[in-house]
Amino acid sequence: MNWHQICDIELLLPEYGVPALIGEHPVAVFRTHDDELYAIGNVDPFCGAGVMSRGIVGDRGGEPTVASPMLKQVFSLRTGECLDDPGARLPVFPVRRRETVVEVALP
Repeated sequence: MNWHQICDIELLLPEYGVPALIGEHPVAVFRTHDDELYAIGNVDPFCGAGVMSRGIVGDRGGEPTVASPMLKQVFSLRTGECLDDPGARLPVFPVRRRETVVEVALP
């Protein structure tokens, strides 16, 4: 697995996402209000647009989520599963904080 620097942790505000392109992989990285980090695919599987980083961060029954800004489907930040349509899924990526930098891993 190769780790890639995304941004300084101070630039990743709680409840917001940032987009990143790692090679050919569009990624959305999120920081939740409880300071957890998540990385998912940035392309909405329902409309094909690279917009997930602009989604609305929240939770559903304790599950951290992001709602697509386009069609409003809600996805788990932990698993990438669409909670409104379990047949759809976003890829998820390992993410970590190293000192003040956020990093995402890809195979």
